[in-house]
Amino acid sequence: MLVSDLNHFLDLPDEAPGPARRLARHFANIVRAATAGDAGDRWLSALPCLRRPAHRSCAGRINIARREPPAPIQWRCSVCDDEGVISNWADSPYDLRRRRLTAVAPVHEVVIADEVASALRELVLLDPDCERLVYGMRAHKHGAALQATEDDLEELIGFVAAEANHEPNRRRQRRLDAAFDSLSTAAQTLNSW
Repeated sequence: MLVSDLNHFLDLPDEAPGPARRLARHFANIVRAATAGDAGDRWLSALPCLRRPAHRSCAGRINIARREPPAPIQWRCSVCDDEGVISNWADSPYDLRRRRLTAVAPVHEVVIADEVASALRELVLLDPDCERLVYGMRAHKHGAALQATEDDLEELIGFVAAEANHEPNRRRQRRLDAAFDSLSTAAQTLNSW
């Protein structure tokens, strides 16, 4: 079991080793996912496990449980049983808890491929609402499931398009374009209902 204090992974120096940076990014993503929804029961996120048993990527997803602060976030892989707790996550840059009440609109489940989910997690220019949407994705047998209103989905599509239009790396631009196409198709399907 990994017992970690998020403060130890904030602002790593540039000379920090690659494995330390990957672990810090993994913990940050777990905190984002845990705080994207409500506190309560354990749920299966769309975050992939980082372990590589027998030099192969683990096929598991991260189960997450969060209670109100100061309780630590608990996480566990659904396949390899890698697990841990993360403390001192509250009010960190990765804490996505809502700070105020928001209007409620009908929420739709939008199923996307794992590659699209991965591309969305790499977006840099997201507002907190879209970040909650991306990191609140649940595991689905066909990839990942976004729980989004029509307006949330349109806003996310706008962020994907903006980042794709300004991306100098052709490979990443193609991934963002594929995410844009997938989300646009889903939005058209929702609008036709």
